[in-house]
Amino acid sequence: MAACIDLMGETLASLARGEALLPLRTVLRLPGQRNMFAAMPAVLGPSIGAKVITVFPDNEGTPFESHIGVVLYFENTNGRLLAIIDASSVTAIRTAAVSGLATRLLANPNARTLAILGSGVQAMTHLEAMCAVRGFTTVRVWSRHLPNAEAFAERARAQHGRTVEVVPTPEAAVRGADVICTTTSSREPIVQSEWVAPGAHINAVGASQATARELDSETVRRARLYVDRRESVMAEAGDFLIPREEGVVDNTHVLGELGEVVLGRVAGRTGPGDVTLFKSLGIAIEDVASARFIYERARELGTGTWVAIGGMR
Repeated sequence: MAACIDLMGETLASLARGEALLPLRTVLRLPGQRNMFAAMPAVLGPSIGAKVITVFPDNEGTPFESHIGVVLYFENTNGRLLAIIDASSVTAIRTAAVSGLATRLLANPNARTLAILGSGVQAMTHLEAMCAVRGFTTVRVWSRHLPNAEAFAERARAQHGRTVEVVPTPEAAVRGADVICTTTSSREPIVQSEWVAPGAHINAVGASQATARELDSETVRRARLYVDRRESVMAEAGDFLIPREEGVVDNTHVLGELGEVVLGRVAGRTGPGDVTLFKSLGIAIEDVASARFIYERARELGTGTWVAIGGMR
């Protein structure tokens, strides 16, 4: 996780420098369902790749994750396919790593209480990422399904040696928390501004559609808002688009991309009382950079299964 946080900082800085080609993702909603099929291509320097996934939000409670697919990694000399990588693992780690980067850049240095809303894969990797950048002593977790929250807390205590408290409501998790991570499949706000303490930092992760959000409009209005990519947020982020439609904020409310903060082009927190907000959507260059890192490490270690696809003539 620590290596991926650093990698995401380098990757988003490359985006801010104009070193990437990154169209908006293509998303096909399956007829009569909330399930989707998505393709996310990108070029990052000499690296070419795409993530191809299905998104089935109702997989909660089944043996399957909500995001299933592969990341395809190519080279740019002959266009060879170099690697096929499990997208579930990449998505779980890199998404949390970007939130870790945002927390490292934006949260108060003395943050000690962490609230996690949700208890799935992203909740666990976000706990790992948060613990990599701040010295949390207390973790609160809430989930709509109490047994899932209790199972999460048990795993988290064993893996991280932290105090993990299961709480009955989102409000109980959020009040007084220094850092808040929303990792749910909710389409309606589960965080109310009146619960968010001055100085808190929020990573809003779960909602990735223009019609879905996890935060109420007042939380967004009062926060210093940062994003992974402006174009994506303007097209896909209900957490921003719905307050904008209500007239609560406008486009200038997006202060900058994380890569711009990394490069020092955009200021982050201005004081300990600021509420800061990172709206995460996940973008394809994060997958391509992860794929390059994984491929190079696999070559170094001699691991992986080698197959012939599109071979030489």
